[in-house]
Amino acid sequence: MTGTATRYLYLVRHGEALPDESGLTEAGRRQARLLGRRLRDVPFAAVHHGPLPRAEQTARLIGAELRDVPLRVSEPAGDYVPYVPARDELPAESADFFLRFLADATEEERRHGPVLARRALDLFTGPVDGPEDRHELVVTHNFLVAWLVRDALDAPEWRWLGLNQGNAALTVIRYAPGRPASVLVSNDVRHLPSELRWTGFPPELHI
Repeated sequence: MTGTATRYLYLVRHGEALPDESGLTEAGRRQARLLGRRLRDVPFAAVHHGPLPRAEQTARLIGAELRDVPLRVSEPAGDYVPYVPARDELPAESADFFLRFLADATEEERRHGPVLARRALDLFTGPVDGPEDRHELVVTHNFLVAWLVRDALDAPEWRWLGLNQGNAALTVIRYAPGRPASVLVSNDVRHLPSELRWTGFPPELHI
């Protein structure tokens, strides 16, 4: 990684979505507003968000709580499969489970997703040039947060699988010059009251 200043990357999965994914539920809108209030004093250079309605609406609700931070739509911040592993890359005991999970991905998704995932790494990770640290927020989807956390931990490419993100949960990664990436915060929902937590997690993970 090159660069002379530290990047702080704030990653957020969109708020709870309507069943048809055309936007946010009322709970999802509340989640986004509360997260925006938590982040109000962070000196963000920009808010990047995916193009789908649930991410865009979340970003706009967060942005309304911030102080004149530009919102930028970004295809690499969208919803896609970042990497499809071969069977021999996966642990034997979980290979069937993960391959079934990915079975519905189309050939186009299998080709295009990894291209966007590489672009996301180029755009959103690593130290930055210049004398000042940079804080950036990416409002995105479950898969991309998992992909970027996996990369920060130098885990195998397949290991984005099985990492679940809550709606409007906050993850923060620090990229400092001359140091490995550090996951400072992961899946933090302390800005949400109990009734708004755990949406987006599989039911068996609700605690």
